[in-house]
Order: sequence, then structure tokens, then C-alpha cells
Amino acid sequence: MKRLIPDYIDATVSRFPDHAAFTDPDTTTSFQTLHLNIQHIASGLLPLAASRSIICFYMDKSVETVTGFFGAVYAGCAYSQLNLRHPAARILSIIETTETPLVITDRAHLESLLGFGYSGPVALIEELIKTPVDTDGLNCRRAGMTDIDPLYVNFTSGSTGTPKGVVISHRNVIDFIPDFTDIFGITEKDVLANQAPFDFDVSVKDIYSGLMTGAEVVIVPTAYFTQPVVLMDYLCAHNVTMLVWAVSALCFLTTMNALAYKTPDSIRMILFSGETMPIKHLNKLMRALPETTYVNLYGPTEITCNCTYYVVDRPFAENESLPIGIPFPNEHVFLLDDQDRPVTEPGETGEICVSGSCVGLGYLNNPERTSAAFVQNPLNKAWNETIYRTGDLARINDRHEMVYVSRKDFQVKHMGHRIELGEIETQLSAVPGIERAVCIYHHEKSKILAFVLGTQDKAAISEALKTDLPDYMIPNIYVFVDEMPLNKNGKIDRQALLQSYLDKKGGRHA
Repeated sequence: MKRLIPDYIDATVSRFPDHAAFTDPDTTTSFQTLHLNIQHIASGLLPLAASRSIICFYMDKSVETVTGFFGAVYAGCAYSQLNLRHPAARILSIIETTETPLVITDRAHLESLLGFGYSGPVALIEELIKTPVDTDGLNCRRAGMTDIDPLYVNFTSGSTGTPKGVVISHRNVIDFIPDFTDIFGITEKDVLANQAPFDFDVSVKDIYSGLMTGAEVVIVPTAYFTQPVVLMDYLCAHNVTMLVWAVSALCFLTTMNALAYKTPDSIRMILFSGETMPIKHLNKLMRALPETTYVNLYGPTEITCNCTYYVVDRPFAENESLPIGIPFPNEHVFLLDDQDRPVTEPGETGEICVSGSCVGLGYLNNPERTSAAFVQNPLNKAWNETIYRTGDLARINDRHEMVYVSRKDFQVKHMGHRIELGEIETQLSAVPGIERAVCIYHHEKSKILAFVLGTQDKAAISEALKTDLPDYMIPNIYVFVDEMPLNKNGKIDRQALLQSYLDKKGGRHA
């Protein structure tokens, strides 16, 4: 019986020892070699880190990094990826929160790690991988592991900007990934192109889908997402079959007309998440790759990647929103209104709530935030049933499908009306000439700010919006920008947009 992630790795190695497991521009490792290197690293960690420790990694994403992750897991620990592009203060805050016994890095990044003020224990992965395998020690560690032990910790800022460490267990991933790979038919014949940073849970679907099925995971360097020609050459050279990408990464392809340069016809499925997919960009993808299956995924980090999926099965107008679909197996997804009553009728809106084995272990060393979001199901008075309140709003459409609306944070009171900024964004994105659009409410001035990437002007946009929106939902101020800044997870950075406006450096104001 496989109950731990190392059990799944062992099983895949026995089935596909010589099959490529992970590839980056410099290295390819087979499952057999990966397995051996994992054991070397894990053996090196045994005297350095106790069971259930959180090991931080200060390395760029690569074959070597993911090998290190599983070295930590085989040693009975969990891992947490530090983002090299974050400010030193944030990185130090994360390390402090994890109470890590050491940080693993490589020689290329050692000077940087020590240079921003970290003075704790450090282990070089190049040295750990030389450690003789301690089979007895590793077996002893595994015997003490349970499926509710932490597997990884991903830090997310949330609405406050303060890092929150989401703790995900072996059980969470083992409950989700087998269903994920089964539903989308992922096998050892697939090649997944990993777009997401390793500290963003979109990458979890790549890494663990490969480990559990024998599929190859091709790691795409972050720098390639500023070089469309290089990116497309890389995807085509590796005969990629699946993209499990953030929406903004796919919008990069369409905005830069990358598919006009080269079309990777080997791609059979594109799954996207993280933000609302603008239909305009989805239609561009579908025209370029008409035989590809497209899937809208929804779910926050706290419930292990995704809780619902929608296979696009019909055409959508550019001012429509995609449904978020149906729950994955063993997950209960439902809506609650402001009085914690179930929302089930078309036209109604409520907060998305989730229960099941997918729900994570809470926020690391943060009981207050954990108790606020991981709560007893108010609809169940009979026994303990923890649900995660996502803070996301959805409505039921006329087809009885669940459609994402916006964050609760984006629901504002304006001119006496309660409005959803996400609805304005959907209509903005449908206006000809607009590539992306974001709305932010300026509370001090009681104005709706629209940040627009595109070629239209204020008058033309406002006139187009009046077809579908009431006057009170028409933006008061338009800020035209040359690009949309992205945060660490590849989502549009709303705080950076607002700050740029406040500093009067964000573009030409209308």
C-alpha cells in the first residue's frame, strides 16, 4: 500500500528506471539516477535535520533542485522553496517562520545567500549528493513517517502582503494527484512543460504528475518567458504534450504572437489556473491549436492545487466568463452567503468553501490565521468537518454552473451599489484593442481605477462598456500601461499597479 510520497517514487522507479524523469536546459536525469541521488542527499541530511523539519532551498529551479526536494522528503522532512527574486527581508522572514535547521543551496548562490544577512547553517547540495547512502538510517526515518506529515510549505502573501506558509501533507498530494492524472489521462508517454516557479503550487501538478506516472517533466527557465522565440523553440524541441500553466504565462504567448512563429503541434492539452482566463486570449490559443483540449482549473494553495475543473466544451463570447467546473473526486465544493446559508440558485453569489482530504494543514506557525480560514463547516453540527473558506466569490449561472466572480476583497461599495470589480474586468477584456485589464478601487477618492494594456482611449472604452454595464460600474479613471507587472506566482501584481498610480509613474492617465 502506497501511503507516502517516497512509496510512489519507489514504484515509478521500478516501472520506468531508464525513462527521463526531469529535464532542464543543462541536464536530464532518469528515474533510476534520480532515485539514487535522492538517497545520497537524504543520507546527508539525517544528522543535520530532525524528522518533520522544514528545509528551505535557496536555488534556482532545476533538476538538481527538485532532486534536493525529494532528498529532504526521504529524510522525513518537508521542503520550502525560497524565491531568489524576493527582497532579502522577505526571504529572511520566511526562513525565520519555517524555523529551518539549515538552508540548502548550491555554489552558484552561496555568496548571495550569505550576502543578504543569513547567518544560519548552510548545506551545499553538491556536497550532500556525495554522501554514502545510509540505507538503515533512511529505513528508520521512513518507518516513523505518517501521511499527515508535512510534505512542502508554499508561502503566499494573501491580501495583507505578509507571507503565509501553507502546509501541505503527503496525504493531501496523494489524494489529489492520482485523480488529476487519471482524469486528464497523463501517462509515461507525456511530456509536461513546467512553467511555474517551484514556490508556486502550479508546479506541484507538474512535479508529482511526473513522479506518479513516469511522465517527463521539462523545466522551463523563468527567463524564457521574456524570450518568445527561445520559449517556442524549447517547447518544440522537447515535443511537449501538456501545458499546466498560469493564465498570465499563456497570455504572454498570445500577446507576443509566439504561436505565429512556431506552433508546438505535439501539445494535446492546456490546463490553466491562477487568474480568470480572458476569453479573447483563450480564443487565440484555440485558433492556433484547434485540436488541443483546454481545461480551466480553480483552487487556492490551501486546498492542494485545485478543487474544480472545467473542460471547455463550447464557444464563449469575449464578455463571458468560463465556469470553474465540477469538483475533483473526494472534494466537496459549495457556496455560502454572508449568513452562512447555502447558495444553490442561478444568479446567486457566495463564498467558495471546500472540504475533503485536499484541505491542507493550515498556516505554518500562525494559529490565528489558521483558525480564521480553516473552520468548522457551519452546515454540519454533528461532527468535526474542517472546511477552507477561500475568500473567493462565485455565482451560479443559468446552466447551474459555478462561475468565479472575484475575491471578496474586490467586492466594493460604490455610489451606493455593491459591485464586483471582477465583472468590470471581464467586460473590459472584451473591448477590441484591450489585451489585459485590471480594476482597483481607490477608497480615499471613491473611484474605480482601470489599468489597461491596449490601444484604446477612455471615451471609446467607456462607450463600449455601456452596452453591458450600468453607469455606476464604468471606471472613473483609466491608466494605460505598457505591461502588467506580475507577482512571484505569475499573477498580475495589483499592489504594484496601485502604487505606480499613486506615484504617478504608472503610465499616461486619462
